[in-house]
Amino acid sequence: MIALVSSRYRRLTVVVCIGMLLVLLAGALVTNTGSGRGCGDDWPLCHGKFIPAYTLESMLEYSHRAVSAAVGFLVLALFIATLLRYRRHGEAVLYTSSALFFTILQALLGAAAVMWPQSPSVMALHFGFSLLAFASTMLIVLWAYRRRTAEQAARAERLRRVPRSVLRYSWALFAYTYVVVYVGAFIRHTKTSGGCGGDWPLCNGAVIPELSGASGLVFTHRVLAIVLVINVIILMVHLRRLAGQEELTRVATWMAVLVVVQVFSGALLTVTLTNENVYIFTGLLHNVIISLFFGLLADVCIQAWKHRGGRA
Repeated sequence: MIALVSSRYRRLTVVVCIGMLLVLLAGALVTNTGSGRGCGDDWPLCHGKFIPAYTLESMLEYSHRAVSAAVGFLVLALFIATLLRYRRHGEAVLYTSSALFFTILQALLGAAAVMWPQSPSVMALHFGFSLLAFASTMLIVLWAYRRRTAEQAARAERLRRVPRSVLRYSWALFAYTYVVVYVGAFIRHTKTSGGCGGDWPLCNGAVIPELSGASGLVFTHRVLAIVLVINVIILMVHLRRLAGQEELTRVATWMAVLVVVQVFSGALLTVTLTNENVYIFTGLLHNVIISLFFGLLADVCIQAWKHRGGRA
């Protein structure tokens, strides 16, 4: 069955996706400004009050909670709307269910982090789950907008079979990207971003620095990022050589652009380390780019699985 998606539903998916991005960025802002304890160990109240004291830390933390709650209700509304209008379409139900699940999970992790302070390794998972929640909302946006007209919907369903090589490669890349993101989040939560000083592409003036402590961690993240760039370009080139894969090729091209830009945003992050005000915004830019990239990569993975074909 081919679904034609209403304009009202499409607008709701966009609002939810933008809202989820704001949640992700608000969480990163709380981390970057060290405001995670802005409400003490109270949740959902802030220092025992519904309206917190007007300190920067408490307002940032409480604003993050407020935005997360509002977006959580929007995700629930989208899930219910999907069940009411598109429950026969497994993709739509999968994406909205996933968005709702990871939204709840990240909220519970956030509450646990407030009431029972967690280690940086656990806190880094919080960003990972936020990323999965955002990717789920981005997937439902793509699903909805590919079905605006009967022609678009038919084209989405008639996508030529994707070789299993693309399926394996894209899913391996998805898992690898999650590792790269986790390492980056761990660096942020351990406050070791300055491990290479302000040097880029060198690290403390060396091509290969001391591979221990903060410098080793930051250098490892850089190497992982370069490997990611190379593999994304390989995937894009592979898809370009396949006949009938224009849609996936277009998505992979945007992925390649974003991952290259992400590397340079990482460089910008490094050189603005000493300027706290600028560093906060370059950190947010870094998060925006990787979020968009991750959502597009998830789309390639899903489409490769949905239209998987032979060994070619």
